[in-house]
Amino acid sequence: MTGAVEAKLAELGLTLPEVAAPLASYVPAVRTGPYIYTSGQLPLVRGELPMTGKVGAEVTAEEAKDLARLCALNALAAVKSVAGDLDRIARVVKVVGFVASAPDFTGQPGVINGASELLGEVLGDKGVHARSAVGVAVLPVDSPVEVELQVELTAEPGE
Repeated sequence: MTGAVEAKLAELGLTLPEVAAPLASYVPAVRTGPYIYTSGQLPLVRGELPMTGKVGAEVTAEEAKDLARLCALNALAAVKSVAGDLDRIARVVKVVGFVASAPDFTGQPGVINGASELLGEVLGDKGVHARSAVGVAVLPVDSPVEVELQVELTAEPGE
């Protein structure tokens, strides 16, 4: 049975992807108490980056915003892999977004809006969060963006 969050994803024409395989020695997400922390999620589609490069040079801000949406979708998949059900999300607490930026690019917040807006569309008020949008020189495998989430879960009976 599909839960309300996954039904909303389907309504938006989105499918929750398989959890991206780690590129190094880490796990996609970890739970501690009522919180799940995801590792940084790249905008992988079936294990491949749709584009590479720096935002403001090889990648436009609009393209990067779309990639940040993919990062958030991948992060939700990582959350589900630990929580078992996305309907257990009580709220998204924090989003941290990294943008591989050309030296003169200063639109990092607009790029990471792609992730924030997706979370709002899918989770409503539960998707409202604190956030950081950080410009960096380079990201793994020359990805233009990377996003990580911290979410709080509702308690299951007996927890």
